[in-house]
Amino acid sequence: MRRGESAGTMERAWIISIGTELALGQTVDTNGAWLARGLAELGIRTERHVTVPDELPAIRTAVRQATDACDLVITTGGLGPTDDDLTREALAQAAGVELVLDPASVERIRAFFAARGREMPERNKVQARLPRTARMLPNTCGTAPGIAMQLSGTLCYVLPGVPFEMRAMFEQQVAPQLKAIAAGPVLVSRELLCFGQGESDIGARLSDLMVRGRNPEVGTTAELGEIGIRMNAAADTPQAAETLLNETEREIRSRLGEVVFGRDGDTLAAVVGELLVKRGKTLCTAESCTGGLIGKYLTDVPGSSRYFLGGVVSYSNDAKQRLLGIAADQLAAHGAVSEPVARAMAAGARTRFAADYALAVTGIAGPTGGTQEKPVGLVYIAVAMPDGVQAREFRFGGDAPREVIRERAARTALNLLRLKLLARERGGASGVGPGRGVRG
Repeated sequence: MRRGESAGTMERAWIISIGTELALGQTVDTNGAWLARGLAELGIRTERHVTVPDELPAIRTAVRQATDACDLVITTGGLGPTDDDLTREALAQAAGVELVLDPASVERIRAFFAARGREMPERNKVQARLPRTARMLPNTCGTAPGIAMQLSGTLCYVLPGVPFEMRAMFEQQVAPQLKAIAAGPVLVSRELLCFGQGESDIGARLSDLMVRGRNPEVGTTAELGEIGIRMNAAADTPQAAETLLNETEREIRSRLGEVVFGRDGDTLAAVVGELLVKRGKTLCTAESCTGGLIGKYLTDVPGSSRYFLGGVVSYSNDAKQRLLGIAADQLAAHGAVSEPVARAMAAGARTRFAADYALAVTGIAGPTGGTQEKPVGLVYIAVAMPDGVQAREFRFGGDAPREVIRERAARTALNLLRLKLLARERGGASGVGPGRGVRG
């Protein structure tokens, strides 16, 4: 017999996201990822994510396929009051039953509007309809109730598509029910974040930890030079899973050292900010090709005014001269995209802001403007410090899109400062040396 609510245990789930805007890529499906993490914490592994448009046959088919293949189905979306909200009808057709009106849900929806000084539109009554064999899940945040029912022996939960409504319904009503019947071990995840080394190099150094069947599972992802090392630990309790993760994290950190800059939601900008606060130091920026992106990253962090004094976007040569004090003959001799000018930008910004540190970036982000000597993707990054200025050359690939070159340059600049701050803490040589840098 298929596992479900009546059987008392479950291990495997499918998540179905419903919406034409999702199927066409016009909206990113964040609900599916959030639900999969929540199910894993309950010991239920998601086997498949399915996205279907607002079309009755597509929704009905997806539900039937899912209930034939797993122990639990969760859908999100399609519970609104408009003609393209078809999840209720598709569920009823898949179950072979008719839709009925739930009077209690009608009154809850009416009360929702009344609390906001409005009369319930007659159209919203459709949200109180459900398959005859189902039960309603009250919505504490909106008008669309959820639905719970058995279909072919499989437990189905139908949740709203609005993210905060879906999350509240899952946490308040679905998760407590699933917690009592989930059969699998608890799955707890953690991610270490790395910068400054390629995914293949990191994979080679961790190859024995990434073998199939190991617990915790270890895998890598890459985005704009940042490498994520995902760890998934399965155990009978969250505490036991955390112990497994701690052991693997210690081993990874011992192998990779300062390549690891953070964990889970950390950003390079936030980590740099913490180092500056710890040392009581301040920072400013001088940006050309990144157009203020480093400053944006820094000010995305709450409380960054404690250490970030400000920045200059000196895009033109005239701005470099007027705002940063770079000599015209230096620009003429070396060009705006050069190591001497990057150094001068950093030094000029540090002087004008009276900051402890300054980051400067100048480069060719493309897609035009490159030459054989100075191709698209060439970037110089400089760090000005109390004891001098250091700079490096990077080549981020001329075939990379403009936005990728800018993003990688900004992140690399922050990472160079991070390494410099760590080196000064140790009293050793900086990770920011003169001369050419590695290819990005």
